[in-house]
Amino acid sequence: MATKRTPRARPETLVKRAEILRAATATFGAKGYNNGPLTEIADQVGMTHAGILHHFGSKDQLLVEVLKFRDTSDLETIAERRMPTGAALFRHLVRTALLNEDRPGIVQAYSVLSAESVTDDHPGRPYFEGRYRQLRSEIIEAFHVICAEQGVTDPGPIDRAAASILAVMDGLQVQWLLDPGSVELAEATAFAIEAIIAAVLDPPTTPPLTAQPMAAATPEPADASSPTSR
Repeated sequence: MATKRTPRARPETLVKRAEILRAATATFGAKGYNNGPLTEIADQVGMTHAGILHHFGSKDQLLVEVLKFRDTSDLETIAERRMPTGAALFRHLVRTALLNEDRPGIVQAYSVLSAESVTDDHPGRPYFEGRYRQLRSEIIEAFHVICAEQGVTDPGPIDRAAASILAVMDGLQVQWLLDPGSVELAEATAFAIEAIIAAVLDPPTTPPLTAQPMAAATPEPADASSPTSR
């Protein structure tokens, strides 16, 4: 029985889809998903609202494709077109931060949409849940590879380190977007990742400063003239 083949999209269709994705990235990045209208995206590419839906089916699906578009642009810098592991993964993360300095629109769209996605009904929530889960897993695997290479049998808490690296990268992006002249995105990212790697490979033997007991605040004596002190 002959296998039914999916017809390939024509080159001009692929070009138009890419044009729409770039316009949607700019619109969603500036206004968010809920406030970014399809009509504005359509105007940017010389199409109608119906024309956008013809290519992507719905606004929700367009959002998903915008997020995938960002992931594809990240992997285009890797010859194997897949995430590396071990030390190469951490170098890739720093290189991504360096590349992001030249594409603030994509960074802004990602930051805005990831913040919006914490709401239960946001169409991008499943994407971000899956993305963070996958990235944490890949970073944890990279830590295991490095520990095995360096003979580290008792590393620091790798799962916390993986979550912290992603949090630092996303947080630095927000600071950089707000004040690019004061935050060196790539350099600060490299500094943070190196510090976290060092904490995993050589855990401190002394209690961290954040673990020291904090002095309890001494309540101020009540004013005798105050009604509440009687």
